[in-house]
Amino acid sequence: MTTGPSSRADANRRRILDVALTELLRDPDASMEQIARAAGVVRRTVYGHFPNRETLVGTLVDGAVAAVAAAHAAGREGTEDLAQALAGSVLAVWEVADRYRILVALAQRSVTVQGIQERLAPVRAASTELLRRGLNEGVFVSPLPAPALAHVHEQMLFAVMEAVNNGLLAAEEAGRSAAVTMLTAAGVPASLATALVAKLSV
Repeated sequence: MTTGPSSRADANRRRILDVALTELLRDPDASMEQIARAAGVVRRTVYGHFPNRETLVGTLVDGAVAAVAAAHAAGREGTEDLAQALAGSVLAVWEVADRYRILVALAQRSVTVQGIQERLAPVRAASTELLRRGLNEGVFVSPLPAPALAHVHEQMLFAVMEAVNNGLLAAEEAGRSAAVTMLTAAGVPASLATALVAKLSV
């Protein structure tokens, strides 16, 4: 049975994480003190759960990666059409990733790109398998083997996030644009890719 103090500590931790995400999306340079103030706790309470800002950001990234993995799985469910599964997974992931795109840019400063890539390994493995099946069945065409193509797709999604962050692409267009771009990178004709994404976006 959960004790009172433990329950309060868990509630405080969840609140700090929720508030930290909001604050960091609003201001990527928000300090631990700002986060504590916004959460309605003293700074010592924040440090009691997260010894430094890097740990806090890393914990938020873990939550984001879990959400991305769930969205990726949901987006490819319910269809045997591999092109549709690829497009659906990208669209579903973007719905989650759009919320976290500033966090990803922030995490690249503290968690490091390698750390993010390691966390995304299960999602990359699922993407690789989907692409491998598509390449074997002729649905996709690429000079790249499936693992390399999955890596390219992952980097493309990061690039789309960065384009939105830098004001080069509207967020509301980004998910559809990313899905079409990834389909065409996998050898699906642009007209078919555009039509498929439009159908799934209705």
